[in-house]
Amino acid sequence: MARAKAAPRADWYFDFISPFAYFQFRMLDRLPADLDITLKPVLFAGLLDHWGQKGPAEIPGKRVHTYRYCQWYAERHGIPFRAPPAHPFNPLGPLRLAVALDASPEAVGAIFAAIWGDGVDVASEAGWEELSARVGLSVDAATRRVGEQTVKDRLRANTEEAIARGVFGVPSFVSDGEVFWGVDATEMFLDYLADPAMFCEGEMARISTLPVGKARTL
Repeated sequence: MARAKAAPRADWYFDFISPFAYFQFRMLDRLPADLDITLKPVLFAGLLDHWGQKGPAEIPGKRVHTYRYCQWYAERHGIPFRAPPAHPFNPLGPLRLAVALDASPEAVGAIFAAIWGDGVDVASEAGWEELSARVGLSVDAATRRVGEQTVKDRLRANTEEAIARGVFGVPSFVSDGEVFWGVDATEMFLDYLADPAMFCEGEMARISTLPVGKARTL
């Protein structure tokens, strides 16, 4: 008797600081029904520090372009969008809150909707109270949960795991050791799930081992 084919699985690494993670989260319903996916909050700043990069919001010209692009993208695709009053903001509270709630799709969706759908200022006392209510907790309970050492350790472990797997930005899917970074890679990831051999053939195989022609001296 032939062995049943194992269901595909993937991890989705994200940080609430990224509007692109918000956009891609809203696309998760396009993934195959049999895909076993785990949502994993990570600290984007930790990825940037490890790889020696700057985030889009840390480069002046790119910062303005990014915000304009996100507004255009949301309007173009009919996605509720309102940027928070300040960005970048400290995402540790929302990230730890998601971890404390086992990064359930319901909790993650509520947090994304507050920050990027309605522009809630989660760095403020009133914003934190509203965010707590949206995930069904009192502000005291939410504050207590995000302060638990096990929650802090899980977020750190997620970030270290992402780095070890080659994740360099958010949002990123990782499946079979392959990294699919950014909302623009959503279609590519869907194609890969339909045909996992796509990276092993033709030009995909050749460019995967393309040598470095010249490196900058920094």
